[in-house]
Amino acid sequence: MDPILDKARSGQNALQRLADKIPGFRGYRERELRRDADQLTREHLAGLLEACKKPLNELSAAISRSGDLSGINDLETARKRLDKVVARIRYADRGYSGFFDAVQVDQAALARVYQFDLDLLAGVEAVRGALTAPVPAVAGMIESLGALDALLTERESILSGFK
Repeated sequence: MDPILDKARSGQNALQRLADKIPGFRGYRERELRRDADQLTREHLAGLLEACKKPLNELSAAISRSGDLSGINDLETARKRLDKVVARIRYADRGYSGFFDAVQVDQAALARVYQFDLDLLAGVEAVRGALTAPVPAVAGMIESLGALDALLTERESILSGFK
């Protein structure tokens, strides 16, 4: 099963596990657990990306000390895109719709959103890999952040019912 969903389930107290025995209530609780798992996933991804700020700052300081400021614009572009993608991941729509939400998310769309979340993890690793290379590839990082941004746009279109 989904390890993050299992982690959300393990945090349940005895009363919540007892309430799951009530017919009809378990499905409601399961959706809430999916919502919690989705939030945990996005927070984890955002945290991994935020950790990229330190190497960027160190690289910026090294470039400044060297006196060759030709790469500063690329670093600032990377920093701005990183901040944008972190915010989009952290505050993305949840992979679940409530009972009274205007747009209902069906199970097939939800499965596609979870696949996008796995793809987001691969994209985050590509960003991190660009910075941890022997010679940090800022251009590669900017490209990877653009790909992550495009994935987030596609994820949003699925959740809003346009795809």
